[in-house]
Amino acid sequence: MGFISSFAIVLLATPSLIKVAKLKHLVDEPGDARKLHRRSVPTIGGIMIFAGTIVAYSLWFPSSQETQFGANYNVLAALGEFKYLVASMFILFFLGLKDDIIGVSPSKKLLVHFLVGFILVMMADIRITRFWGLMEFDTIPIWASYILSIFTYIVIVNAINLIDGIDGLAAGVGFISSMGFAFWFFTTGDLPLALLATSLAGSLFGFLFFNFNPAKIFMGDSGSLIIGVVLFVLAVKLIEFPKARLPELIAGVSKPVAAMALICYPLVDTLRVFTVRALSGRSPFSADKNHIHHKLLALGMNHRQVALTLYGYSLFIIVLTAFMPTDSPNVSFLIVGGVALLIAQTIFFIKPRVNR
Repeated sequence: MGFISSFAIVLLATPSLIKVAKLKHLVDEPGDARKLHRRSVPTIGGIMIFAGTIVAYSLWFPSSQETQFGANYNVLAALGEFKYLVASMFILFFLGLKDDIIGVSPSKKLLVHFLVGFILVMMADIRITRFWGLMEFDTIPIWASYILSIFTYIVIVNAINLIDGIDGLAAGVGFISSMGFAFWFFTTGDLPLALLATSLAGSLFGFLFFNFNPAKIFMGDSGSLIIGVVLFVLAVKLIEFPKARLPELIAGVSKPVAAMALICYPLVDTLRVFTVRALSGRSPFSADKNHIHHKLLALGMNHRQVALTLYGYSLFIIVLTAFMPTDSPNVSFLIVGGVALLIAQTIFFIKPRVNR
């Protein structure tokens, strides 16, 4: 019901939003060398992603301990996390909306991100406390847990924002990730987190009807920030899920590796771009056209082909993770991470075709 509700809201309401955005001239104009579109496109699609997700998540959130579907969660703890997450989503939505319309300085953005990180990590206690044997680490000190968790939040939110460069890419990759998280949490019986994942997935699936090439509307920061914060919460909760409560189907999968695999493409692209910029003596936050999707466009692919290729890349890494050894998280991490990075970097050694 979460998926159906959010999907219906976005599918039915987005045409009106597009009309209003054009009337009020809330559009992105072509002209910048980095811009890939050639016509005016509304930039406030994140309003629909936020609305669909928050309405469906709130409407169907279990208010009592459910017993169907092998339910496996504490309703009071889930309600506590619910209020902090909703508050964080509202803060990020209005930050993103302001940035989409009139712009926000990087320093103010960073300040808001630290505020949201404080709410989620310090107040809601949604943080990474264990690595479950990955890189020979298990439980980590509490001070390291706080620092690592806030850093992870900032990385994931910005990674989603950075891949929002061509039609349908961020929405499609976000849909794949959220459906993967939905499968995990439904399998484990954690219905509140499964609902959160499916509510986001329904919104993104509905949004793709208008955002896939040729895009009629862009999600903007108001959309990418919502995707980022939800995926951060889902990733941390997956890592922290008690191993003793895992069903046999997924009991052998390394949880940190699974969490990284479900958001693999944004993480790999961001890591690669930041590394290249740093090695070139430039700020990691400087803008350029060195993303994986830019390279695929340079190789002659169109927007649709690039988006579908990167959807396939995301799915391949997720499926690969499911077949990793069950007794060694380090081996799983090296294989999955190595394959993901190798594929991403190999693309940059392919020379574009020369038309004669």
